[in-house]
Amino acid sequence: MSPALIVALPFLGALLPGLMVRAGRTAAAIACGSATALALLGLLLHVPAIRAGEAIATRIPWMPQIGMNADFRIDGLGLLFGILILGIGLLIILYARFYLSRKDAAGPFFTYLMLFQGAMTGIVLSDNILMMLVFWELTSLSSFLLIGFWKHLPEGRQGARMALTVTGMGGLAMIAGCLILGQVAGSYRLSEIVQQRAAIQGSAWYLPALVLILIGAFTKSAQFPFHFWLPRAMAAPTPVSAYLHSATMVKAGLFLMARLWPALAGTPEWFGIVATVGLVTMLVGAVIALFQDDLKGLLAYSTVSHLGLITMLLGFGTEEAAVAAVFHIIAHATFKAALFMSAGIIDHEAHTRSIARLGGLRTLMPLTFGIVLIASLSMAGIPPFSGFISKELMLENASHATLGGMPRLVGGVATLASLFSVAYSLRMIAHVFLGPVRDDYPAKPHDPGIGLWLGPALLAALVVVIGIAPNLTVGWLVETAAAAITGAHPHPHFALWHGVTPALLMSAAAVVGGAVLLALWRPADGLRLALPRPDAKAIFDSMTDTTQAWAARLTNGVTDGSMSRALALFMLTATACGFAAWHTGRAGPEIRPLLPVSPVAFIGWLMLMVATGTMVAVHRRRILALVLVGIIGLIVSCAFVYLSAPDLALTQITVEVVTVILLLLALNFLPKRTVLDTGNVKRGADAFVASLTGLGVGILAYAIMRRDFAFPSIAGYMLDNSYKLGGGDNVVNVILVDFRGYDTYGEITVLGIAALTIFALTETLLAGRSGTRLRNWVHDMRRAGDRHPLMLVVATRVVLPISLVVGLYIFLRGHNAPGGGFIAGLIVSVALVMQYMASGFAWAQERQNIPYHALIGLGVLCAGITGAGAWFAGKPFLTSAFGYFHLVGVEPFELATAMGFDTGVFLCVVGAVMLALNSLSRIARQAGQKVNVHPMDIQFGGER
Repeated sequence: MSPALIVALPFLGALLPGLMVRAGRTAAAIACGSATALALLGLLLHVPAIRAGEAIATRIPWMPQIGMNADFRIDGLGLLFGILILGIGLLIILYARFYLSRKDAAGPFFTYLMLFQGAMTGIVLSDNILMMLVFWELTSLSSFLLIGFWKHLPEGRQGARMALTVTGMGGLAMIAGCLILGQVAGSYRLSEIVQQRAAIQGSAWYLPALVLILIGAFTKSAQFPFHFWLPRAMAAPTPVSAYLHSATMVKAGLFLMARLWPALAGTPEWFGIVATVGLVTMLVGAVIALFQDDLKGLLAYSTVSHLGLITMLLGFGTEEAAVAAVFHIIAHATFKAALFMSAGIIDHEAHTRSIARLGGLRTLMPLTFGIVLIASLSMAGIPPFSGFISKELMLENASHATLGGMPRLVGGVATLASLFSVAYSLRMIAHVFLGPVRDDYPAKPHDPGIGLWLGPALLAALVVVIGIAPNLTVGWLVETAAAAITGAHPHPHFALWHGVTPALLMSAAAVVGGAVLLALWRPADGLRLALPRPDAKAIFDSMTDTTQAWAARLTNGVTDGSMSRALALFMLTATACGFAAWHTGRAGPEIRPLLPVSPVAFIGWLMLMVATGTMVAVHRRRILALVLVGIIGLIVSCAFVYLSAPDLALTQITVEVVTVILLLLALNFLPKRTVLDTGNVKRGADAFVASLTGLGVGILAYAIMRRDFAFPSIAGYMLDNSYKLGGGDNVVNVILVDFRGYDTYGEITVLGIAALTIFALTETLLAGRSGTRLRNWVHDMRRAGDRHPLMLVVATRVVLPISLVVGLYIFLRGHNAPGGGFIAGLIVSVALVMQYMASGFAWAQERQNIPYHALIGLGVLCAGITGAGAWFAGKPFLTSAFGYFHLVGVEPFELATAMGFDTGVFLCVVGAVMLALNSLSRIARQAGQKVNVHPMDIQFGGER
């Protein structure tokens, strides 16, 4: 199975819960589990090749011009994290099926979970650093949905916002660092970046890139001082917490450091930053965890501590430390997932996670006690469990590290952190399960059904098996992952007994000290409460509130809601930037001669100036201003004809006709004058800004048209390849449907959305009090006596078939002569609008009842299918194909796939125009009119 398909399977699985949830949550869970199991199977099929030293890669070009391709690669490190993500994910899906209550929406939950799983799988299997960034941000978004899944809980909403804020800000820093790294390495492919160690570490950009990337990794993996968001994420359902803490989200930062270890590690900067932050995080998390009352809070801070442990090992920059880090990643994932699921079981059965309200559960929940006992002892580093081996490896490496010239500092702090780790692990056992049975539990605790305990039981068994036979079970996986990190070929040998070593003595001291500390927990907790302690949440809230207040002050200072003020500031800023850029740049001499000005051109320019000035002067009289806008559009159309741009002229004039008619209909329901609400000073300032901006744009246009530039114009490429690549002589049309077809596709989509928005706003307008006002509205102007003049009715009947034929002709000739789907759609729309104006909406609707919503959708679908058809020929989206055909009795003619795209444009334009007309007519009918209002009803002058 290709790596790309393995990444795609969880995303495909995210589609299934919504389709199958009506069949029950069991069906939804089975669907998600099947997709996850299939992806895991596809990953495991590559194990023999990976163990043989191969890497399985898939290369899919996406945007090669900027170096962004869908490149995926499975090596030892990707295999390790993929197994954790998909394997534990499978157990989480089983657990979630029985954990969620009937009130919880299982469909959205499993959808979010699969999106999260897919994003994490994409991170660990991406071989393109830009593609990895896409998945990186997707984990932040999907985790936001999962953490805030219980939207009714304020702490859930706040935890989700905090996680998104912290990891999102770190992600922005990481994007910058990765872009720098890719530029320095000369490639955005990760497998090539890690081979450029000398070039990267010798670059002046090494330290900025390192700091920015580490900020992203530290925020994701909750390293100090960004650790505070992770415990707040415990408001999420327990399946989310278990998955997030053991195999996903927080492991993403560790994966990033491990993946870039060959290129970034081994320098004093790497050791000083990564090892120090990891060591501090390890100690701070362990100390805070010991005094948590919430079971999930204790486990959350213990996760912070263990993430710091792994970060510290990666920071040492040695092969032995990398091996220890890989082993602890496996050990931590197994015992932490088991502990979180067990905490969820306790909460599920006892209805509380407060340690103060628990105790004595050993006899009430013996099966859960056994799971927690094994996992907690492994977390404490007690033999013969897997956590003991990884702790021994960590202490061994810490004992050889020197920080700040002090050789024993790292080992001493690591031992102290391990002491606290033992204490909170033993507290998990003693304060929750030991002691007498209480009679004041919120609910009577008992072991759950197999659906809840099977997953953590399997993980607990794995903890024991790995501890007893580490080389047989995970030795090969650690070896291949460590080889992918270091580039070397380590052959580690793991054992429970290595004799009496400094690491063993440090471990023994931590165990004895942890037991003593647990015995003194109550006085220690009292001392903690008596001492001042910073609250990370309060600091974060204060920072966000301050930032929001300053942002609001700045925003209110720039704009107070006035559009004219905002536009004035924008235009002044743009003009100032343009002025500065022009005078600090290098422009060549004016070498293009001025063209002679003909009398016709001068008269047209003069008319344009007069019409524009008049419109500004009388803009408060809306109908007159609209007429002047139409005149301006007509003059611009003539200018396009004069400058040999017939396509633009046809588009301009048809757009003007349609918009003027629709705006006239809309103005029928609006005041005929704009109220004057500004003084002379404000209007003078606006006139100054407008004149300055217009003058600046005019000067810039004049300067550009008088000069040649060193870089070649793209126009030459379009002219040379219009027929060769697009099969059309009309360069404008070929640009619209081929060269820049994606732009056009987006534009028709936006056009359809705008028409649907008008329709939706009309629905709102016709409801409630506004609808009542419309029904009671009485025109205060005289209406035309003959609403449908016979001459207009007859003329439009004659014009309609002619217009339809002209529209068809314009459509068919568009690829090689002025025309195309957009212009044809406008021509047909004008013909139809005239029918509605002449005879009324009701009359016209009786004779043709077209679902305009469907017409818009059909247009977008037609354009999209035409563009996607290029994929079957191995071409990029919207690539055109064309050919010549011969029929008996007919001259050879050309057909191009662009016609299908142009058909979509045509349908979208007609549908959008007619839907807007439909909306206006419904308003008119609501206002008590029997037929649609038309411009004949509108008189100049007067106000309403």
